[in-house]
Amino acid sequence: MKEIQPINQNVLLDISEDTQEQKTESGLILPETAKEKQSIGTVVAMSNIENPEISVGDRVIYKEFSGNEIKMDDKTYLLIQYSDILAKIVETEEI
Repeated sequence: MKEIQPINQNVLLDISEDTQEQKTESGLILPETAKEKQSIGTVVAMSNIENPEISVGDRVIYKEFSGNEIKMDDKTYLLIQYSDILAKIVETEEI
C-alpha cells in the first residue's frame, strides 16, 4: 500500500470533488471545465508541526493557486505549505 507522508511543514489535503453532474437553476448541465473550483479540503496527513491549529480530519480553506496537486488511487490530493491554510471550518450551534 502506498501512502503520502508530508515533510517540511507541509499538509496533505483531500480535494476530491463530487463527480455528480451539476445543473444550473434553469436545468443546464455544467461540464467539468465550467465548474468553479473551491479552495476547501480535508486534512489527511501533516508533517511534524509545532503547535498546529488543525488536525487530521479537519476541513480547511486554503489559498487559491497554492500547493501541488497529486492524483493517487482515484483521489485528488493537494500537498500544501501549512502557512497557505487560511481557516478551519468548524460546526457551531445557533443561538
